[in-house]
Amino acid sequence: MINTYTLRSVRYMLDLSDAQMVQIIKLADLEVSVADMACWLKKEDEPDYKACDDRVMGHFLNGLIFFRRGKDENFPAPEIEPRITNNIVLKKLRIAFELKDTDLLDIYKSVDFRVSKPELSAVFRKPGHKNYRECGDQLLRYFLKGLTKRLRG
Repeated sequence: MINTYTLRSVRYMLDLSDAQMVQIIKLADLEVSVADMACWLKKEDEPDYKACDDRVMGHFLNGLIFFRRGKDENFPAPEIEPRITNNIVLKKLRIAFELKDTDLLDIYKSVDFRVSKPELSAVFRKPGHKNYRECGDQLLRYFLKGLTKRLRG
């Protein structure tokens, strides 16, 4: 999925400003400007649109975890993956919002998307595991939609 879509979704779901989005990335030790953030949040057909790369998205997801749960200096920050997949986005959002399996199932149910518990657990497995499953764009999109509905009402 496009990183920009995830950024825009999280921004809307938490009702954050561009400056707050920059601060979230800064929590994960990456400096970006408000102007860059504004370009990443634009729609693809707007002028000045820039695609958000995986490095920035990785820092944003880690920063979101620190923003929502707090930063513990006793534990090292999670690593920034060189390539951000839908599985990684879903996993880090699950951590940031402290969601359990039942919460995930409720989120999908709230947007009329049927998914079973084994299907979800397969998405959270490590690549290479015999039951690992790629998280499709549709699965992530419905999750973002359901989480937004849950948080914003």
